[in-house]
Amino acid sequence: GVCSLLCAWSVVTGHPCSLDHQGWANCSGKSLLHAPSSLPSNVTDLDLSFNNLVMPHHGTLLMHFPSLRSLNLSSNALLALNPAVFSNLRALRLLDLSSCSITYLHTDAFKGLGNLHTLLLRNNSLQEVEVPFFLPLKALFHLDLQHNALVSVDALSLQLMEAVPQVRLEGNPWVCDCSAHPLQQWLWRRQAVQVTCASPPGLRGREVAALGSQDLGCRMRQRFPRGVSTVQQVTVTHSNATTPSAGKGGRSWPYLVGFLVAAIGISILIALAAKCKLFHKNLASYRHRPLPETSSIGGSPMEDGSTWDRGFSGQGASESHPMPGAADLQAEDDDGFIEDNYIQPGEHLPEEEERESHLSI
Repeated sequence: GVCSLLCAWSVVTGHPCSLDHQGWANCSGKSLLHAPSSLPSNVTDLDLSFNNLVMPHHGTLLMHFPSLRSLNLSSNALLALNPAVFSNLRALRLLDLSSCSITYLHTDAFKGLGNLHTLLLRNNSLQEVEVPFFLPLKALFHLDLQHNALVSVDALSLQLMEAVPQVRLEGNPWVCDCSAHPLQQWLWRRQAVQVTCASPPGLRGREVAALGSQDLGCRMRQRFPRGVSTVQQVTVTHSNATTPSAGKGGRSWPYLVGFLVAAIGISILIALAAKCKLFHKNLASYRHRPLPETSSIGGSPMEDGSTWDRGFSGQGASESHPMPGAADLQAEDDDGFIEDNYIQPGEHLPEEEERESHLSI
């Protein structure tokens, strides 16, 4: 009965689409510029592929299909998706935008599609995928970005794609340099295959997931653990690769070590210089010899000592050798002063012993 009703409706309204009893409308290959307004509003599946649809600059593409669950717009020259163009299709589960020559996705292009499960964007000309593009797609399960013009993807987009169980990235001209390291880690964790490099020529055809940081030309100081989030990896990689201040901070430790070594060396040299000076001083003191004691009257010390020994040996000796008189002393000493050389030879010994003990100390 439903099939008969839909068929009768199509005959009466004269639209080119074919309907079935399950609510599916097939309008593929009809050279349509706009979706037929004569379709019933309870259509759940709509195929508008291989037409010439014109995307509205403002408002929504399909106005009166609140129950639509599947929409196929593939092989239409849409070129760009304007903001909120699907915002009235809140029950939509599948959206096929394959082969539409799409070059740009507005950040709000999929606004309102909170229940979307599958999004097909393969065979387009997308060069980048912006982060806000994923934000409205809370229930996304399958994302197909095969055969676009993607050369790289930023770290935040990769982190948001972590919540999407199935992501297809094959057939894009990926540039496998150091900026592709987050993508390589992301693909390695997912064990993705057939995602290959397009450049540089030395890595063309190689799988991105199988490359290492050295293959990508990254001069990284530390390898990221597999459990670290992609955002943290890219933050550290970017700071090491492009931030001059971070690079200088990472290479400052050799200068610090050199400064410490120089300071220690100078300290050692100063200490050695001080020690050598003290050593020479002590050596000079060890080489010190007492000056010879000469008599102011004349004669050697030994003669003076023997004279005094004889003088103190007894009284008889004093009588046999009388003391010289004052006149004789005055004659021998022109300056009129008589030096006090009356020091017993025994008194010299303690002074010499004290001097030798002082030098040994």
